[in-house]
Amino acid sequence: MSTDTSTAESTEGATSAGGDASGPTPPSERIVGLDALRGFALLGILMVNIWVFAMPEAVLGNPTAYGDFSGANWWAWFVSDVFFRQKFLALFTFLFGASVVLFTRPDERGGRPTLELHYWRTGWLLVFGLAHAYLLWYGDILVAYAVCGFFVVLLRDLPAKTLATVGLVVLAIPSITEVLAGLTMDPGATSTAWRPVESALQAEIDAYRGGWLEQMDHRLPTAIRRQTIGFLGYSVYRVSGSMLLGMALFKWGFLTNDRSVRTYRRLIVGGGIAGLAVILAGIAFIESADWTYRAGILWRQFNYWGSFALAGAYIGLVMLWSRWRPAGTVTRSLAAVGRTAFSNYILQTVLATSIFYGHGLGLFGRLSRVELLGVVLCIWAIQVPLSVLWLRYFRFGPLEWLWRTLTYREVQPLRVTRTSE
Repeated sequence: MSTDTSTAESTEGATSAGGDASGPTPPSERIVGLDALRGFALLGILMVNIWVFAMPEAVLGNPTAYGDFSGANWWAWFVSDVFFRQKFLALFTFLFGASVVLFTRPDERGGRPTLELHYWRTGWLLVFGLAHAYLLWYGDILVAYAVCGFFVVLLRDLPAKTLATVGLVVLAIPSITEVLAGLTMDPGATSTAWRPVESALQAEIDAYRGGWLEQMDHRLPTAIRRQTIGFLGYSVYRVSGSMLLGMALFKWGFLTNDRSVRTYRRLIVGGGIAGLAVILAGIAFIESADWTYRAGILWRQFNYWGSFALAGAYIGLVMLWSRWRPAGTVTRSLAAVGRTAFSNYILQTVLATSIFYGHGLGLFGRLSRVELLGVVLCIWAIQVPLSVLWLRYFRFGPLEWLWRTLTYREVQPLRVTRTSE
């Protein structure tokens, strides 16, 4: 998938014990490590999404297609590509898979028709995703999550080992296809998607520096392409396979902080070493090949597989940190972002497009990669304290509340109930 984005809140209904059987789980009963991991993933995704918020779409596949790619800007790309690209998307997709298991547990729903609620919930996610993609930003991931969520739920009762095996098989399908295509391709072949002509780049820049209606010249066909050809050729496998892995990781207790300290330490070391080795080998490969299109297709596979190992290391880090400092500032801040992840995902789009698109500051295509890191830090500086402050007064984020209300077809309580009131 060429879009490294987030999803809506991925674990509606996570509990540490008990819970209201007839409705969504109160925030006080949520698993802190799970929420912190989701917040961690949501923030990290922006490090890569910022490229396509601020530059022509081609830079996500080929960073040499636009902008300065030397010196500090190369290092800014290197850090984002090695440590962020696809790793945080993998985390978020794991969590969505976990949410499918959580939400459809019969004992959590008090005998209500769980599949009916799941499909109602997922259907509204699809609506939100389509609105996001066509009205705000073509890089939406919610549509893919919703469509895959309609059928992965049918496998939710399989044993964890079976879910993991099926997930890996599904994930291998686009990888094998791309490797075969790369190996059989003419070494001198190229693609306009890999290296667009100057006129195409300029047309995209002009569109996003223009008003909202002018942006549609690029947004509409791009969103359609991603949700049809892109989905059927790649996204459906990456997303559904990752969801199945997430279901397995949840059942194994990795996502709920139920594994031993030793296990998480092994995950950190093993996942970190394996992931970084594969990813760095990929960068060495593409650099030595001088960023040709054929090499680029093969290079994608290094990050594709290395991202899962490194994402595993991140799971271990967040879980151990949450266990060590469950009430610490970092844990509470990440958990607050995680509990409002749906709202924060859309807020990232609103803030970024207001900075880069013509209806806002119009900085599309004007900032370097180093400067974009500064923009990311500024957006984080808004989202983290805002999430913490919001949850002092409200039980859910605004979009989380709307999603719950639509799912259960009754207005959900929003304000925090204080004992003094």
